[in-house]
Amino acid sequence: MSDELNPYVNHNHGLCIQSALREAHDLCKRRNVRLTALREKVLEQIWQSHRPVGAYDILAQLTQGESRPAQPPTVYRALDFLQEQGLVHRIASINAYIGCSHPGKQHNGYFLICERCKITAELEHPEIDQSLKSCASDHGFTINKTRIELTGLCINCQNT
Repeated sequence: MSDELNPYVNHNHGLCIQSALREAHDLCKRRNVRLTALREKVLEQIWQSHRPVGAYDILAQLTQGESRPAQPPTVYRALDFLQEQGLVHRIASINAYIGCSHPGKQHNGYFLICERCKITAELEHPEIDQSLKSCASDHGFTINKTRIELTGLCINCQNT
């Protein structure tokens, strides 16, 4: 993983957010679907850090200073849309969402989640894909979707 995409080392996070939003706009335009203002705000909230964020945390950020605050169903519909478009992933073990680092590309999700700081990195690893497919095939099983969540300590937390 290059340093610019590795949330465990310093990188220009402002550019990271801008890039994610630009990719989201491009992807939605190609698919002829609408990235509404609310959907974009939800996506931007998710990309504020490389830590998974819960729906109610997103809701709290969206309602700050708003005269007409967003409601939970609205946020969940936005999250559903963002997942359907492959722009975010749901981290099931903590019921939270993280921006997809490979939007628009069919891929399996492998996540390294730091137990201490909660920074999460998404990996893409063809050898893991092939190994899982082979193992499943040996059992007469076809994998449709893979999501693996690994918890431990990131390099920063190991060094402190």
